[in-house]
Amino acid sequence: MSSVWITGAAGFIGSHLVRYLGGQGRAVAGIDLVPAASLGLDHVVCGWNAGGLSLQNLDLLQRQVGAPEVIYHLAGGSSVGASLTDPASDFAATVGGTALLLEWLRIEAPATRLVIVSSAAVYGNIHHNVIDDDAATDPYSPYGAHKYAMEATVKGWSSSFGIRAVAVRLFSVYGPGLRKQLLWDLSNRLHQDEGPVVLGGSGEELRDWTHVDDVVRAIDVASELAQVGMPIINAGSSVGSNVRFISHSLVRAFGADPTRIGFSGKARPGDPNSLVAAPGYLADLGFEWRISVEDGLKSYADWYRATERA
Repeated sequence: MSSVWITGAAGFIGSHLVRYLGGQGRAVAGIDLVPAASLGLDHVVCGWNAGGLSLQNLDLLQRQVGAPEVIYHLAGGSSVGASLTDPASDFAATVGGTALLLEWLRIEAPATRLVIVSSAAVYGNIHHNVIDDDAATDPYSPYGAHKYAMEATVKGWSSSFGIRAVAVRLFSVYGPGLRKQLLWDLSNRLHQDEGPVVLGGSGEELRDWTHVDDVVRAIDVASELAQVGMPIINAGSSVGSNVRFISHSLVRAFGADPTRIGFSGKARPGDPNSLVAAPGYLADLGFEWRISVEDGLKSYADWYRATERA
């Protein structure tokens, strides 16, 4: 059985993708700085390289499991905040790491399909309605700019060297295991303090909240669309929820009073007003988003309580 590889396999989405593909009976191999055993993934994978994304480490993984059928590329920068703090490192991780992967594919495995996981941050702050797969882009942060540069790099190499690729732009992904951003920060504050909680922004910022269990299915489906020239796939549900609704819903899931939540009214750096996908390629394929925001937030609160007890 040919293997599929995941870069950034120890990350929030990457580790969920490892478990999902492994559960589908696929032979999954991963590469990340974190050992598979430390995440309980060692029994799921057929190979793993606990190192950075380099030509040498990719060669080592190939010697373990053979050339991959598909590579799901999730390694690189993972947050707007980190890109604002250290933009040069974010660029090197996202764009530089992708160039290394492309060079390895060009030489060692040109028949491998490549799925790059990008972000709706490439759209910036210019859209006030739902966003089509081919909508205009205007990155609003270093993070968004670097994801867009990554896409452009892959598209150029794909067209020049015949690499079959697809770019999947994610929206607001959440779910058990997410230890950053709004839901994690708010859960910690609710757990630590009984007083009022003031969040940044207006609360009216609109996002397409997608549960990670649905997202990994979407990433897998998108792999079938990889082709020379690299199509763009928006992995969004087309259902927009503002930050105020999400925050209040999470507070209720914890059994707390949503009136504790307030908003500063000050826009956060790099934070667009609206990012919601329009129905596109995934909808045309019959893909269904199965987990509602309400159910997803409840599962997140349940996971957080279990994490705190542990």
